[in-house]
Amino acid sequence: MKTIMIMYDSLNRHYLPNYGGGLAKMPNFKRLGEKTVTFDNCYVGSLPCMPARRELHTGRLNFLHRGWTPLEPFDDSMPEILKQNGIYSHIISDHQHYWEDGGATYHNRYSSWEIVRGQEGDPWKGDLRPVEGKANFGLQPSPPFLQNIRRQDLVNRSYMKSEADFPQAQVFEKGLAFMETNKDADNWFLQIETFDPHEPFFTPEEYKELYRENNEEPFEYDWPPYGPVMEDADFVSKVKKKYLALLSMCDNYMGKLLDKMDELDMWKDTMLIVNTDHGYLLGEHLWWAKTVMPTYNELAHTPLFIWDPRSGIKNERRDALVQTIDLAPTILDFFGLPLSPDMQGHPLGGTIKSGKHVREYALFGFFGSHINITDGHWLYMRAPACKENMPLYEYTLMPNHMRFRMSPKELSDLHLEEPFSFTKGVRTLKINSSINFNNLLPHYRFGHKLFDLKADPGQLSPIDNPKKELELIREMAGLMRENDAPGEQFERVGIPKDGNMTAEILLKQREERLASEAPAYLPDYKWEREAIWQFDILLSISHGMAADLPGQFEAFLKAGDKISKDSVYAFAKTVIPEEHWEPALYTMEMVSRLG
Repeated sequence: MKTIMIMYDSLNRHYLPNYGGGLAKMPNFKRLGEKTVTFDNCYVGSLPCMPARRELHTGRLNFLHRGWTPLEPFDDSMPEILKQNGIYSHIISDHQHYWEDGGATYHNRYSSWEIVRGQEGDPWKGDLRPVEGKANFGLQPSPPFLQNIRRQDLVNRSYMKSEADFPQAQVFEKGLAFMETNKDADNWFLQIETFDPHEPFFTPEEYKELYRENNEEPFEYDWPPYGPVMEDADFVSKVKKKYLALLSMCDNYMGKLLDKMDELDMWKDTMLIVNTDHGYLLGEHLWWAKTVMPTYNELAHTPLFIWDPRSGIKNERRDALVQTIDLAPTILDFFGLPLSPDMQGHPLGGTIKSGKHVREYALFGFFGSHINITDGHWLYMRAPACKENMPLYEYTLMPNHMRFRMSPKELSDLHLEEPFSFTKGVRTLKINSSINFNNLLPHYRFGHKLFDLKADPGQLSPIDNPKKELELIREMAGLMRENDAPGEQFERVGIPKDGNMTAEILLKQREERLASEAPAYLPDYKWEREAIWQFDILLSISHGMAADLPGQFEAFLKAGDKISKDSVYAFAKTVIPEEHWEPALYTMEMVSRLG
């Protein structure tokens, strides 16, 4: 028995033809769907890159205890369990985060490993000569550290003269070579992992040509920022084409993998898993990338394809709710190995064979942001309860960030915490994370959001349904307890750790939140949350144009009106000159995204 996992980074399911995407030219992904079971209801657990990979190894959620992290000494690693039980495990990857401080304990869990250099800002080539190209993106300036990474990326690109030099091409070449070399061997697991289609969206010209219109001018920007869209629709469209080009490159190499499985007749005894860590925003909800906005479905609802030779089912779909944490149990079960007692995921063999459901609800999120829950129909995002997003601590024995170690300042007030249920009797460091997360993520301002995914699959219109919200809060609390979440996570989002959330508590929280946000002016009116942020920015952008704006607004309103976003817009048109209306509207819309 053998298993091959093809793992992508930042693969947005909405662009794939298997999930209704009509823009990307991806015939081999269509072919993949014909050879596997396609999962329609797969969700992430923890985001972004290394938190997702920790779940891939351990089969349990990461984001309630830790942010970006190496594997911990007490973690059970699926590839290492395979190795310890005579199943050879091998990883080939160009994902540079594996070789940085924040991921350096992953690759040695495998029997052997190969790396490919040069993706993103990988500090690969030491070339101090001037480089051509822009290290900025569009209208948005980059901080110095990011400028350095982007300059390094331009250096790396200069050493990629042909498609064969591109990291993804080399990763798949090495993967195909492993398959050929070991075709007659048994009991091995191969992880072929490419950083693509993660930004920057850099491809050979032939893939860009697939999406280039007649007489279209060259467009060099291919590295979106992590923030709101400040560019026009044409700019966004051109960046999407860069992403589509990279998807087509991914599709090409997927085809080579499928060809090799055909050639070596591997379908009879080899499981194939194709997955990703999370999706990516390309202007949806007026955002780029990930992390700073709510975890919309473009990020959380991911593609997943599995071929299981035991059941031999292909070209079918499954609607069971599954997550990243199910992949390690699925692989161990395929090789006939018991699961670690600390794994929370479920083997998916039964789901593939008969559609068996393995959970009712999925919990997911970024460390320090919203805590999210879905049953596939409803999705609820629970925001921090206070503006300071506190309390918030990380629990670890590996105090590293992505590219550097935690600083002495961060570690100056650490404490030892009593063991969690999954730390095998070991105490961990308890590190205050307010330094990094207090003002970085504005998730308090986004507020709680409830979506009916059946009626609103694009998550364009949050709804107000206190009964459903209360139901999902209670389910969320139950899953948090099952995960042995630290007490401050409950406190941070305003959920009782012990006992049930009640309608009375929820109503009181709503009233307190609205009261804390309500402006000092027009106190006799009820303000909708978005309207508060909209009017604040209107005060700013109309400075010098209109005196006593709150007074004028009160005269504009009808008695007893509830102040809404629409009423602020309507009033704004009366006080801002017409020639300034378009930029004012844009600015107000930008602010509403943060509200």
